[in-house]
Amino acid sequence: MAKSRNNLLGVGGQRKKLSRAEQHGNAQSRAAAGRQADERKQELLKKMRERTRQETGGQEAAE
Repeated sequence: MAKSRNNLLGVGGQRKKLSRAEQHGNAQSRAAAGRQADERKQELLKKMRERTRQETGGQEAAE
């Protein structure tokens, strides 16, 4: 007897879990949240680079 091809349970992937805010439509889109995170990272890197420049500049002047 041939296998039944009518049972398509689980075909097509799984739905992602939604947070409460996303369920109510109050959350940011994932793309927007990712962009904000990238902007924060860039800002942090910029600050860290400036600090290292100041520290190395201060040490060179002291010598």
